[in-house]
Amino acid sequence: MPQHLSRAASALDWRGVVVPDVAALGQRVSAVVRVRQDVHAWRKRNGWPPNPSPSWFRTWLEPAVYDQLPLAAVELVGVLVTESTVRRALRSCGTLMTLAPCAVVLPEGPRDDPWPLIELDYYGIGVVRVDGDLTARVEVPPENRAAEFGPSLFGRWLLEVLYDRVVRAAVAEARARQ
Repeated sequence: MPQHLSRAASALDWRGVVVPDVAALGQRVSAVVRVRQDVHAWRKRNGWPPNPSPSWFRTWLEPAVYDQLPLAAVELVGVLVTESTVRRALRSCGTLMTLAPCAVVLPEGPRDDPWPLIELDYYGIGVVRVDGDLTARVEVPPENRAAEFGPSLFGRWLLEVLYDRVVRAAVAEARARQ
């Protein structure tokens, strides 16, 4: 996992596992998730492994199946989007801010025109600058606007995808230690 993402998550005080390179709403992003250990243990005991299959997601639209969904085993703490300029941040984070707090991770550079930062702050999108020494500095703190949009089946499916990625990474790490 790229260190600048870990440093950005720490600077934002987002505690959890950084899941890099996730496809979400036409973007490649990184997600910070917190594993709900009690739910994870319950799902393991009861035979509910992660199921990121889009076909399984489509069955959730059937009312008879919808009441049989397992609880989400991860909580989405925030979304990190790596961009090269502040001007691209709003387009990159726009839809993602409906799911969780969203922050754009930018390289350290010359001071930008303040207008894009004001606009990002207005929409609740955070800005984290990471310099060449991997020092991360929060320039605009993100806000959690997800409640304004409410839960969605896509958001729930994304949690399942992230849960799958976390479990696979833990299994790979355990095998590497053997």
